[in-house]
This record gives sequence, C-alpha cells and structure tokens, in this order.
Amino acid sequence: MKTVNHWIGGKTVEGASGNWGPVTDPATGEVTTEVALASVEEVDAAVAAGKEAYETWGTSSLAQRTAVLFRYRALLDARRDDIAALITAEHGKVHSDALGEVARGLEIVELACGITTQLKGELSTQVSNRVDVASIRQPLGVVAGITPFNFPAMVPMWMFPLAIACGNTFVLKPSEKDPSAANLLAELAAEAGLPDGVLNVVHGDKVAVDALLAHPDVAAVSFVGSTPIARYIHTTASANGKRVQALGGAKNHMLVLPDADLDAAADAAVSAAYGSAGERCMAISAVVAVGHIADELVEKIRERAEKIKIGPGNDPTSEMGPLITKAHRDKVASYVTGAAAQGAEVVLDGTGHTVDGFEDGHWIGLSLLDKVSTDSDAYRDEIFGPVLCVLRTETYEEGVALINASPFGNGTAVFTRDGGAARRFQLEVQAGMVGVNVPIPVPVGYHSFGGWKDSLFGDHHIYGNDGVHFYTRGKVVTTRWPDPSEGHLGVDLGFPRNH
Repeated sequence: MKTVNHWIGGKTVEGASGNWGPVTDPATGEVTTEVALASVEEVDAAVAAGKEAYETWGTSSLAQRTAVLFRYRALLDARRDDIAALITAEHGKVHSDALGEVARGLEIVELACGITTQLKGELSTQVSNRVDVASIRQPLGVVAGITPFNFPAMVPMWMFPLAIACGNTFVLKPSEKDPSAANLLAELAAEAGLPDGVLNVVHGDKVAVDALLAHPDVAAVSFVGSTPIARYIHTTASANGKRVQALGGAKNHMLVLPDADLDAAADAAVSAAYGSAGERCMAISAVVAVGHIADELVEKIRERAEKIKIGPGNDPTSEMGPLITKAHRDKVASYVTGAAAQGAEVVLDGTGHTVDGFEDGHWIGLSLLDKVSTDSDAYRDEIFGPVLCVLRTETYEEGVALINASPFGNGTAVFTRDGGAARRFQLEVQAGMVGVNVPIPVPVGYHSFGGWKDSLFGDHHIYGNDGVHFYTRGKVVTTRWPDPSEGHLGVDLGFPRNH
C-alpha cells in the first residue's frame, strides 16, 4: 500500500509516531494509501527546520526569491495533469474540476512572482528639516497553514507562495483525507531551487494542529475550513500570541429578481450548487427567488440537474464525482431525508444514487429542495454537498433581509438586468464577496478572498494585498542626517560654509 510521509528540511521524512490514517479512493471506497500522522515532536522538527532556514531566507534578495518562484510556476504548469490526477484519486472531483483548482492556485504563484512591486515601501522626504520617514514591510518568521480537504492543491497555493515570497518560511498541515498533492507541491518547490526548510509539510490530525497553534516559534497561522474549527483556531492561536486568518464556513445565497434571465440563472445555479459535488465554501447552496418567477426557475433548475452525469472523476464523461468519505456522504444525505418533515418540497432526491461498477463509492445524486424555511436544518447548516435549497420571497427587500439575517457572510450573488437594483444589492448585502450575474464571485489573485461575520475570524482576507500584509509587518524608519556642509559633523566635501 502507498504511504505518504512528511516533507521536512527539503526531504521526505518517514512518520515516526506510529499513527497512520487511511486515505480512500472515493469512487471505489477502497483504502489506497496510508498517511503518517505527526506527533508533537515531528511538528517541532518541521518548525525547527523552518526557523533555521529563515536565518538566510528572511534576508535573501527579492531577486533570489522571485527567480525560484518563476521556476516553480513553470514546473507547476508542466505538471498540471499530475497534480490534478492526485486530487481526483483522493478527493474524487472530476479531472476538469481538478485542473481548474490547479489553475486558480497558479494565480497566486503568479502574484507571488510579482512580489517586488507588492513589497515596495513608502518614503516621505523633508517632513522636518533634513528628516525623512520611510515605511517598510518585513517578514514574520515561521508561519503555518492548515488547509481543508476540498481543495488540496489550491488552498495551500493560496498561502505558502505568497508567504515565502515575503521572506517567511512555511509549515503546511494539509488535510489527512487527501494528502498527496501537498507533497508533490513541496517536491516541485525543491526542484525549482527553494532552499531546504523554507517549505515543510507535516501530515496529521488534531495533535499536529494543536502543536502548531501552541508552538512559540510559529508567528502566524492561516486556516480554511468549517466555522467551528475556524473559531477554535482563531481563539487558540490568538491566545498564544499569533497572528491569525481563519476562514470559516458559508451559506451562500443567490438572489434571483423577476427581471433576470431565468435560463442564465438556472445554468448558474446548477453549476454553482453542484460543481465539485457541492464541496466548496463558495458553492451556492440557497437560491432566493423573488416574486412570480419561483415556479419557473425551480423547473429550469430541475431540468438541468437531472442531466448531470455522475461517475468516477477519471472518467472524461463524468460531470460530478463522489463525496470525500462515506461518513460525509451519509451526513449530506440526512439533510435531504429530513427535509420534507421540516416543511420543504423535495423536488429531486439524490440520496439513492449509485454508479454501476462502483457500488462501494461514496455516491450521492443531486438534490433540490423547494419552499425551504429559514429555520430548517437544510438551510441553517453548511451541508457541503450537492443539495440546493430554494427559498421564496415577494420583494427584493425581503430577499436581502433574509440573506443578511444569516450568520454567514462569505459570498453572494444577484441575478438581474437592472443596474440600479444590482448597485443597491452590492452595497446593502452583508457578505465579503458579491457577484452580479456571477454565481461564484471568487476574486482573481490580485484582489483578496474572504467573507464577513461567521465566515471569517481575524482581520485579514487571504491572498492579494491582504495576504501580503498578513505575512509581513510594518516598520517605520525616521532618519535625520547632518548636511555635508557641516564639516565638524560629517565628511568635509568642500562645501562653502557661508550659505
């Protein structure tokens, strides 16, 4: 059986804790790999490697760092299919989705390649007589990233390329459910010339996470995952004096106004709700239909959803793959089976779906729930699966009030032909990312990603300008030099002394 070990100090380090976790092929249900689960001592070794590497990497030139990153970008581009294949094998998403994940991660590597402009400081001259003031940004030291199962390559690439470009060293703790992509990312970084110890990967469970949160040599922690864990990460790491950005869960709404192009809205709802089997924090999980268009919109969504082909991620004809684990599949199904009892109309029930020849896979079909109430479990909880809830309101104002009452505020979208309505929505809605006729408004790399309310704990969003600020700290230098004409105070350059 394949084993996945740690990557510490520029090389593979075999797990020594004696604890191993199973990695399953979601399409078959078969355990294909064992991953080492780190002890506290192994986490300490990774942090120590990062601390040692920081002594030289933290003072390295921007030219040296960007040269490595440009080579790294080329290697990642050349190995897109290999990275995507690992994602499909362990996460289950279809190959096209996995390639899209790699592409979005590459955006941040490209942003990091331009770190020379991102790290430019500011200078004010002659703020007083012969006094100048400069603002500069410097790295923090060893920083850590704790990343989720749903994007095993993209989310790590949202973190460590920018962190190391800023001069930090990095310890990555990826999800133990699909760990192989993280190791390949680290190996390619070493091939690109990244010095040993600048990027380390430790696999593990809560033991490893808690060790990173408590370690005195870890200056900052980045996290993406569920809201309860994000809150725990933020509270624990902050109590240990660390800088924290912890991105939590979501319940993303799509408001469809009566004037919207309903075909476009239905297409968007299906792709945004069911893409990647709904296992993404920016998935649309609640459609808010305003006015008389609700019945027609639900029917259009149903027609499209019934045509989605579900199958193994490595089958080119598959449009949606399985869920990550059987336990998660069963949890998602429970929301659908309990929906009718809580007042919803089950338009599509995907809980009985199977795939011929892959009966033991973690399969679930697409589910569509209409007339969902805001106090039902299917609406209140982040399901993280291919379940779309439809809620109905009579007016725009009721729809916005419904969205703003949610404890989550990650992403949202409005579908309309009315520019005035769209403008009002983007100003009035309480969410960190807003789409206008765009269902999944994930910002490009040079803007920052992050939500509001219970979708974000900490002050900084991820990547973009916020990412640079998170991985650096500001310093202001005030300088006063004597004028060269003051010979007794400096070098006599022959300046006249009677001016």
